[in-house]
Amino acid sequence: MTTTTPSRGRRRAPTRIQRAAGKAAALQKPRVILAGLLLLALTSVMLLDGYLRAEVGGDQRVRTGASSSKVPDKVLDGGPILTFRGGQATTVSVPDKTIALTFDDGPNPTWTPQVLEILKKYDVPATFFVVGSMVSRYPGIVEDMVEQGNEVGIHTFTHVDLSYQSDARVNREMQQTQLALAGAAGITTTLFRAPYSSETDAIDNYSWPVYKKLGESGYTSVFVDTDSDDWKRPGVSKIVKWATPEDGEGASVLFHDAGGERSQTIKALPTYIEKMKAKGYTFTTISGAVQKDESANGQQAGTGQQAAGDQQAAAGTAGSGRQPGGAPTGQTQQGPNGQTGVGISNLQAAHREATGATLYEGKALIGAVAVAEWAVPVLSVGLMIVGVAVLGRFGMMLLLARRHYRQRNKRRFSWGPTVHQPVSVIVPAYNEKECIANTLASLAKSTHPIEIIVVDDGSSDGTSEIARNAARELGMTNVRVIRQENAGKPAALNNGVRSASYDIVVMMDGDTVFEPDTVRQLVQPFADPEVGAVAGNAKVGNRNTVIGAWQHIEYVMGFNLDRRMYDLLRCMPTIPGAIGAFRREAVLEVGGMSEDTLAEDTDITIAMHRAGRRVVYQEHARAWTEAPGSLKQLWSQRYRWSYGTMQALWKHRKSLTDKGPSGRFGRVGMPLVVIFQIVTPVFAPLIDVFTVYSMIFVDFTAALLAWLAVLGVQLLCAAYAFRLDGEKYRYLLMMPLQQLAYRQMMYLVLIHSCITALTGGRLRWQKLKRTGEVGTPAGVS
Repeated sequence: MTTTTPSRGRRRAPTRIQRAAGKAAALQKPRVILAGLLLLALTSVMLLDGYLRAEVGGDQRVRTGASSSKVPDKVLDGGPILTFRGGQATTVSVPDKTIALTFDDGPNPTWTPQVLEILKKYDVPATFFVVGSMVSRYPGIVEDMVEQGNEVGIHTFTHVDLSYQSDARVNREMQQTQLALAGAAGITTTLFRAPYSSETDAIDNYSWPVYKKLGESGYTSVFVDTDSDDWKRPGVSKIVKWATPEDGEGASVLFHDAGGERSQTIKALPTYIEKMKAKGYTFTTISGAVQKDESANGQQAGTGQQAAGDQQAAAGTAGSGRQPGGAPTGQTQQGPNGQTGVGISNLQAAHREATGATLYEGKALIGAVAVAEWAVPVLSVGLMIVGVAVLGRFGMMLLLARRHYRQRNKRRFSWGPTVHQPVSVIVPAYNEKECIANTLASLAKSTHPIEIIVVDDGSSDGTSEIARNAARELGMTNVRVIRQENAGKPAALNNGVRSASYDIVVMMDGDTVFEPDTVRQLVQPFADPEVGAVAGNAKVGNRNTVIGAWQHIEYVMGFNLDRRMYDLLRCMPTIPGAIGAFRREAVLEVGGMSEDTLAEDTDITIAMHRAGRRVVYQEHARAWTEAPGSLKQLWSQRYRWSYGTMQALWKHRKSLTDKGPSGRFGRVGMPLVVIFQIVTPVFAPLIDVFTVYSMIFVDFTAALLAWLAVLGVQLLCAAYAFRLDGEKYRYLLMMPLQQLAYRQMMYLVLIHSCITALTGGRLRWQKLKRTGEVGTPAGVS
């Protein structure tokens, strides 16, 4: 046993590497928070989109048959326009030979523009009662609607029956629609029509309090007295007939520009307008109808006042100027959103200019909805792509893994002449006092001749002394312990390669144990002169905890099944650090283990491909490693892996245009790694988010069955992988929970890694906490 010990001196100031590591640690928490915020934003976008489509917070209840005993008779028998001037309920009728044309449920991108075009052609104004969620989705249509001279009113935000809703929900429905109007057209409105309402005689004891509260807030509620029933699609002639008032009476007429297929409405509207004009009717908005009615009433009142002036003066009421219902002429009222303005009778329209916070909040709402409208379809397509990619991967893995197993386990299969020559086993170690003795004890039982080089990378826990003592106690004369200043795992491996005595070097981690036959199995592929490196079968030793069982499933299914596929495709992306073998000359030829990336194992594997060396998988060479025992440790490890993989792929990006083995990896292996190790995991949370969303708001049974179907495919692949590796199936009981946890964690890890890459952060070889619980392979079950 030989030992190289660096000189010791006074304590040094932090090195560049240590400063970089400290900086990376300081940046880690904000990156994790940002990754979590991105996931929260994804969920929020989906909820907003669901709310707009009435999938979130939707209420399909419609009240019918309720008593109207508490509603004043003058309201039930009054006109279709209901106001509360001075706190008193007042109804207004549309004057004779006048049509207040109204449309409900829009805007709709297909039908509303056609309605507007017809109105413009015939120079007819109308009042559109719009649904706030639709306004926020199609703001440009509402802007055109207002610019054309039409009037808009509120039809709630999600088209719910307000008689079932709480005061808070009613206020929210109104305020959100006002914000949508502010963002779309820069206005608010005082007009309101309740969903599922009709004539005033349909007001009941449950809806009456809603109308009173809205009236006190400055809203004018609008009903109908002539309904086209166009939503029934009865045919053009019936729509025109049903929308025609009797005996020259005025009417608030209802059509629909959304809420279903409206082609009959589009065909009927020109015919209806021409018919009513021929009958001498004029068209106006709701505000125009009120002004026309009150103008007529004002003239009548003036005549009466002149005839009875003395009596009115004596009674003290002369010149009071009160309108019907007790509201003084020109009296200001508190309008919706706290805006002060004159009553509807004194306005050219019911619109108010949106200013201040209302305007900016409205713009923000429209912007957020635009993002949701764009993002959700994109995410849906992404989910489909992920689903197809995942299922395609599983199918390809099953076919190629089966072919690999049958090919490599044939009786006649051989790599060539049996490899007997000794090999060098390199064990990089940094603070491995818990594990290094077990590692050496397992190597002492090797059935293949080896030399062991333990490279202590500046450990502070006595790793080198423990290694020397363990070798002495085991009677191992083939162990060398080399100490170096802390420089990282790649430097430790390179030191070991330079010090190796043999042409084949086996690399393993200091927390890993080999089976007696592992080294012999691992080096046999080198009988083929094309083989430059061999990946072994890494297995989780500490699998008796939940986290350990999760990683056990991942290693058997995700890693080893993958390696069978990559082996046949000749594009193996990674030789695991826990167990891998290389031709020494090949390692030196590519410049050794690079410090350019955090994933030195992926980096060296790709370098082997680019150098024209073949990389294969030897399933019978098993190594038992201690997996991280906590979520924090697991995060740290996967963060390093994912970030290091990104670095390695970027470093070797030129392989995309190379020829030969390098180009094969660049055009086959690299896309597979990007799709299955980066892109798919980033989108994988969509599976769970969409599933939960669909189960709660769409179709619970269908969503659950779809999720279970995907899980079933995964279980099938995992069961086959366990069969190939001779593992016990009981661990698969943990798979549903493992899939849920891993998908979210890998999403956060990958987002974290991407942010690190974009900000230029670097990490060094990270030391995970070890317990030494993985002893000899025989103790693993």
